Amino acid sequence: MRATLSIAMIMLLLTLPVEHSRAAAGLPDGTDHVSDGATLFANHCAACHSGSVPRAPHFITFNMMATETLLNVMTDGAMQRQAATLSTHQRLSIAKYLSGSSLSPPAPLWMCSDMPLALAPVGETSWTGWGGNQFNHRQVSAEVDVLTKSEVSTLALKWVFAYPGATRARSQPLVHGGVVYVGSQEGAVYALDLESGCTQWVYQAGAEVRNGPSLVDVPGVDAPLLVFGDFDARIHGVNARSGESVWMTDVSTHPDATITGSVKIAAGNIYVPISSSEWATAADPGYACCTFRGSVASLDAGTGELLWNSFVIAEEPADTGELNSEGAKRFGPSGAPVWNTPTIDLERGVLYVGTGESYTSPASGSSDAVIAMRLSDGKPLWTKQLLAGDAWNMACFIGGGANCPEENGPDLDIGAATILWQNKADALLLVGQKSGDVYALNPDKQGAVVWHRKLGRGGFAGGIHWGMATNDTSLFAPVADTDFLGLTQEKAFPGIHALNPTTGETRWYARAEDQCSADSKPACDPGMSAAPTSTPDLLFAGGFDGMLRAYDSDTGDVLWEFNTFDQFKAVNGDIARGGSIESDGPVLSDGHLLVNSGYQFGSRMPGNALLVFAPTGAAEMEELAGE
Repeated sequence: MRATLSIAMIMLLLTLPVEHSRAAAGLPDGTDHVSDGATLFANHCAACHSGSVPRAPHFITFNMMATETLLNVMTDGAMQRQAATLSTHQRLSIAKYLSGSSLSPPAPLWMCSDMPLALAPVGETSWTGWGGNQFNHRQVSAEVDVLTKSEVSTLALKWVFAYPGATRARSQPLVHGGVVYVGSQEGAVYALDLESGCTQWVYQAGAEVRNGPSLVDVPGVDAPLLVFGDFDARIHGVNARSGESVWMTDVSTHPDATITGSVKIAAGNIYVPISSSEWATAADPGYACCTFRGSVASLDAGTGELLWNSFVIAEEPADTGELNSEGAKRFGPSGAPVWNTPTIDLERGVLYVGTGESYTSPASGSSDAVIAMRLSDGKPLWTKQLLAGDAWNMACFIGGGANCPEENGPDLDIGAATILWQNKADALLLVGQKSGDVYALNPDKQGAVVWHRKLGRGGFAGGIHWGMATNDTSLFAPVADTDFLGLTQEKAFPGIHALNPTTGETRWYARAEDQCSADSKPACDPGMSAAPTSTPDLLFAGGFDGMLRAYDSDTGDVLWEFNTFDQFKAVNGDIARGGSIESDGPVLSDGHLLVNSGYQFGSRMPGNALLVFAPTGAAEMEELAGE
């Protein structure tokens, strides 16, 4: 076990003069990284990581992180821009100081003895990306091998994979042909055997892969193409059998552009949502804020050629002629990032995306909106703004920083993917927002509101955050309603709300009961932010508290639950640690249930675990019970 500085010691070091920090830590004078790192952290990082910025991880959690992870975050991750003025030595000093350890060699992977067999065409897979289909229903069809109500009570943990050096697991797994494909915080994409968890191949993307991969058949490749984006806004096309790169395309439109949502593939084209980290860069009072605009790009699946890139804000950002309080220029309009995976409507020749807040004043009419774009060329066809006047960036969390727009929030993005739901009489776009509001829009009437429900008080952590699910009769909306800042006394409604898709009427509500304990689960909350997944009979969903549950989709009764906040022996020889279930949701395929656990961001519980479950027969259950 590597040595670490205690939480109390880290807090003490940050308050002591530098010349006393070595003695306070009980370390010899030669450990320069401690004093250097303490000073550098205090000067460059502490303003955001001391608890004043809820989205920024608190420094007390850093001693649970590997030095490699901290260094990667500053070198080619979320804090790359903030650490740009620091040398490699300085970044390493900060990483060593916070983790309390030096760099360590990576743990060896358990490699499979044989390469995977030839993979079937993508059309035969049960799960083809983030939403399960082009409409983002997140429903697994009864025609494939899915879990039933009678099987769900026998679910048992089959194997666990530990993402090396990770503190969050947010790339939704994709299962095809007995292989699990998943990205990681360190930038590696893994192909794992579904039955055993051994590693078939590893592809190095070069930057964190936050989104779930998708598959497509392309001419001239002997296997389906695995497609995904990375933190540096590059799209990768990789041979799903061999792990070899077929093509890579940079779709960045701005230095802070990134890809958070998963791509969607239809009719041989790839559709890419583009968001950014400029909301965080704006915390620097000397930064000329802001110039990023959210967009959607389209690529040819066979070659990776960029076909078009369509901005959600038509006007290019321009110098407003104003300066902030530190003398930096102001720009606008900006923002409206696209966090979610597009919804594809081939019948109408349209795609739909939701947008986030503006970064500068005045707030754009394209922020917090649903936008319809023509599939052929990306031309915006209509915009339905659901919340006007939302302009915010991270400067607003730092005592009303110089770049905080006058609106100062409320930062209530549409982060969840829209769902195209239809029966014989209705075609509806179902939209969830961090405000706790759910809408049904008419796609044939410029997004006119058909019905509207407010399910929770909402907040920057949701409300409805990362996604919803449907089946033939219900819309399932997970609600977080987390208030880390204690800003409201309104009643919270964390849990799952099942609504009638055509009317918005409540079918049932299953409250997420608080199972947190300050002793056993620090930084815990019962809210539900991750996207759920449905079958005709069941709904699977996870929470900030690490609880994974299976619900009866007709009644909301909990039929099975598992606490992922634990330590597990991983098949790759490491200890996997579960934490909050955030962002991506459960995956059901080939009789298995897969879920990521662990999310280091703000007041969440970090972790690095991919857990795989399968039904266990009666004899096996008796054997397990006797162990």
